[in-house]
Amino acid sequence: MRFNKIKSIPKNFILDVDGVLTDGKFYYTENGKKLKVFGVDDHDALKYINKFLLIHIVTADTSGYDITRRRIIEEMNFPLSLVPVKERAAWISERFSLSETIYMGDGIFDPLVFSKVMYSIAPANAIKGTKSKANFVTKSKGGERAVAEACIHIIKKFFGVNQKEFYKSINE
Repeated sequence: MRFNKIKSIPKNFILDVDGVLTDGKFYYTENGKKLKVFGVDDHDALKYINKFLLIHIVTADTSGYDITRRRIIEEMNFPLSLVPVKERAAWISERFSLSETIYMGDGIFDPLVFSKVMYSIAPANAIKGTKSKANFVTKSKGGERAVAEACIHIIKKFFGVNQKEFYKSINE
Protein backbone atom coordinates (compact mmCIF):
# COMPACT_ATOMS: atom_id res chain seq x y z
CA MET A 1 0.00 0.00 0.00
CA ARG A 2 1.22 3.48 -0.89
CA PHE A 3 1.38 6.13 1.80
CA ASN A 4 1.47 9.81 1.03
CA LYS A 5 0.82 13.04 2.83
CA ILE A 6 -2.61 14.42 2.14
CA LYS A 7 -2.21 18.14 1.56
CA SER A 8 -5.71 19.16 0.55
CA ILE A 9 -9.35 18.15 0.47
CA PRO A 10 -10.28 16.17 -2.64
CA LYS A 11 -12.68 17.66 -5.15
CA ASN A 12 -12.94 14.84 -7.69
CA PHE A 13 -13.61 11.11 -7.58
CA ILE A 14 -12.83 9.35 -10.85
CA LEU A 15 -13.65 5.66 -11.22
CA ASP A 16 -13.03 2.99 -13.79
CA VAL A 17 -15.99 0.84 -14.79
CA ASP A 18 -14.89 -2.74 -15.42
CA GLY A 19 -13.60 -4.43 -12.29
CA VAL A 20 -14.64 -1.50 -10.09
CA LEU A 21 -18.33 -0.79 -10.74
CA THR A 22 -18.71 -4.22 -12.35
CA ASP A 23 -17.40 -7.66 -11.50
CA GLY A 24 -14.79 -7.21 -14.23
CA LYS A 25 -16.03 -10.08 -16.33
CA PHE A 26 -17.32 -9.81 -19.88
CA TYR A 27 -20.23 -12.07 -20.78
CA TYR A 28 -20.23 -13.13 -24.44
CA THR A 29 -22.50 -15.13 -26.67
CA GLU A 30 -21.86 -16.00 -30.29
CA ASN A 31 -23.39 -12.59 -31.07
CA GLY A 32 -20.86 -10.68 -28.95
CA LYS A 33 -20.80 -8.99 -25.56
CA LYS A 34 -24.23 -9.12 -24.02
CA LEU A 35 -24.05 -7.96 -20.42
CA LYS A 36 -22.06 -6.61 -17.52
CA VAL A 37 -22.81 -7.17 -13.86
CA PHE A 38 -22.98 -3.93 -11.85
CA GLY A 39 -23.04 -4.07 -8.07
CA VAL A 40 -25.80 -3.00 -5.74
CA ASP A 41 -25.44 -0.02 -3.38
CA ASP A 42 -22.65 1.58 -5.42
CA HIS A 43 -25.01 3.98 -7.15
CA ASP A 44 -26.62 5.09 -3.88
CA ALA A 45 -23.23 5.66 -2.29
CA LEU A 46 -22.04 7.68 -5.30
CA LYS A 47 -25.18 9.82 -5.18
CA TYR A 48 -24.46 10.58 -1.54
CA ILE A 49 -20.76 11.33 -1.98
CA ASN A 50 -21.60 13.55 -4.95
CA LYS A 51 -22.56 16.15 -2.31
CA PHE A 52 -18.83 16.35 -1.50
CA LEU A 53 -17.06 15.44 -4.73
CA LEU A 54 -17.48 15.71 -8.48
CA ILE A 55 -17.97 12.17 -9.78
CA HIS A 56 -16.66 11.17 -13.21
CA ILE A 57 -16.54 7.64 -14.60
CA VAL A 58 -14.18 6.33 -17.26
CA THR A 59 -14.02 3.20 -19.38
CA ALA A 60 -11.74 1.84 -22.08
CA ASP A 61 -14.23 -0.81 -23.20
CA THR A 62 -15.36 0.13 -26.69
CA SER A 63 -17.21 -3.12 -27.40
CA GLY A 64 -19.29 -2.88 -24.22
CA TYR A 65 -19.67 0.90 -24.30
CA ASP A 66 -23.40 0.84 -25.06
CA ILE A 67 -24.03 -1.29 -21.96
CA THR A 68 -21.90 1.01 -19.82
CA ARG A 69 -23.45 4.18 -21.29
CA ARG A 70 -26.92 2.95 -20.52
CA ARG A 71 -26.09 2.20 -16.88
CA ILE A 72 -23.81 5.17 -16.10
CA ILE A 73 -25.32 8.02 -18.13
CA GLU A 74 -28.97 7.05 -18.55
CA GLU A 75 -29.66 5.34 -15.22
CA MET A 76 -27.08 6.70 -12.78
CA ASN A 77 -26.86 10.20 -14.35
CA PHE A 78 -23.08 10.48 -14.06
CA PRO A 79 -20.67 11.61 -16.77
CA LEU A 80 -18.83 8.89 -18.65
CA SER A 81 -15.76 9.21 -20.84
CA LEU A 82 -14.10 6.67 -23.11
CA VAL A 83 -10.41 6.88 -22.18
CA PRO A 84 -7.73 4.29 -23.04
CA VAL A 85 -6.09 2.95 -19.89
CA LYS A 86 -2.57 4.05 -20.80
CA GLU A 87 -3.80 7.62 -21.38
CA ARG A 88 -5.76 8.05 -18.15
CA ALA A 89 -3.17 10.02 -16.15
CA ALA A 90 -2.73 12.53 -18.98
CA TRP A 91 -6.49 12.71 -19.58
CA ILE A 92 -7.16 13.39 -15.90
CA SER A 93 -4.41 16.03 -15.66
CA GLU A 94 -5.90 17.92 -18.63
CA ARG A 95 -9.35 18.13 -16.98
CA PHE A 96 -8.88 17.94 -13.21
CA SER A 97 -6.29 18.92 -10.63
CA LEU A 98 -4.35 15.74 -9.89
CA SER A 99 -3.65 17.00 -6.36
CA GLU A 100 -7.41 17.15 -5.72
CA THR A 101 -8.39 13.86 -7.34
CA ILE A 102 -9.16 10.40 -5.95
CA TYR A 103 -8.96 7.61 -8.52
CA MET A 104 -10.32 4.08 -8.18
CA GLY A 105 -9.06 1.39 -10.52
CA ASP A 106 -8.15 -2.29 -10.62
CA GLY A 107 -6.08 -2.95 -13.73
CA ILE A 108 -2.42 -3.43 -14.54
CA PHE A 109 -2.00 0.13 -15.80
CA ASP A 110 -3.87 1.87 -12.96
CA PRO A 111 -0.72 2.35 -10.84
CA LEU A 112 0.35 4.82 -13.55
CA VAL A 113 -2.61 6.92 -12.43
CA PHE A 114 -2.18 6.11 -8.73
CA SER A 115 1.29 7.65 -8.72
CA LYS A 116 -0.07 10.97 -10.02
CA VAL A 117 -3.29 11.56 -8.09
CA MET A 118 -3.87 12.71 -4.52
CA TYR A 119 -5.31 9.39 -3.34
CA SER A 120 -5.90 5.99 -4.91
CA ILE A 121 -8.25 3.12 -4.22
CA ALA A 122 -8.34 -0.44 -5.52
CA PRO A 123 -11.04 -3.08 -5.01
CA ALA A 124 -10.14 -6.37 -3.29
CA ASN A 125 -10.04 -8.25 -6.59
CA ALA A 126 -7.60 -5.88 -8.30
CA ILE A 127 -4.39 -7.34 -9.59
CA LYS A 128 -1.80 -7.76 -6.80
CA GLY A 129 0.65 -5.14 -8.08
CA THR A 130 -2.14 -2.60 -8.38
CA LYS A 131 -3.32 -3.22 -4.83
CA SER A 132 0.22 -2.74 -3.55
CA LYS A 133 0.35 0.75 -5.10
CA ALA A 134 -3.06 1.91 -3.81
CA ASN A 135 -3.54 4.10 -0.75
CA PHE A 136 -6.61 2.07 0.21
CA VAL A 137 -7.83 -1.39 -0.79
CA THR A 138 -11.45 -2.28 -0.16
CA LYS A 139 -12.45 -5.56 1.42
CA SER A 140 -15.21 -5.87 -1.17
CA LYS A 141 -14.66 -6.92 -4.76
CA GLY A 142 -15.54 -4.83 -7.80
CA GLY A 143 -19.22 -5.20 -8.62
CA GLU A 144 -19.83 -6.39 -5.04
CA ARG A 145 -20.13 -3.05 -3.19
CA ALA A 146 -16.46 -2.04 -3.48
CA VAL A 147 -17.47 1.44 -4.62
CA ALA A 148 -19.93 1.82 -1.73
CA GLU A 149 -17.16 0.80 0.67
CA ALA A 150 -14.77 3.27 -0.96
CA CYS A 151 -17.34 6.06 -0.63
CA ILE A 152 -17.79 5.39 3.08
CA HIS A 153 -14.01 5.40 3.49
CA ILE A 154 -13.66 8.70 1.60
CA ILE A 155 -16.33 10.59 3.51
CA LYS A 156 -14.90 9.41 6.81
CA LYS A 157 -11.26 10.09 5.94
CA PHE A 158 -11.64 13.41 4.15
CA PHE A 159 -14.94 14.88 5.33
CA GLY A 160 -15.31 13.58 8.88
CA VAL A 161 -18.61 11.80 8.25
CA ASN A 162 -18.72 8.53 10.15
CA GLN A 163 -20.60 5.46 8.99
CA LYS A 164 -23.47 6.04 11.43
CA GLU A 165 -23.97 9.62 10.16
CA PHE A 166 -23.74 8.35 6.58
CA TYR A 167 -26.51 5.79 7.12
CA LYS A 168 -28.66 8.30 8.97
CA SER A 169 -28.35 10.89 6.19
CA ILE A 170 -29.24 8.48 3.38
CA ASN A 171 -32.36 7.41 5.25
CA GLU A 172 -33.65 10.98 5.65
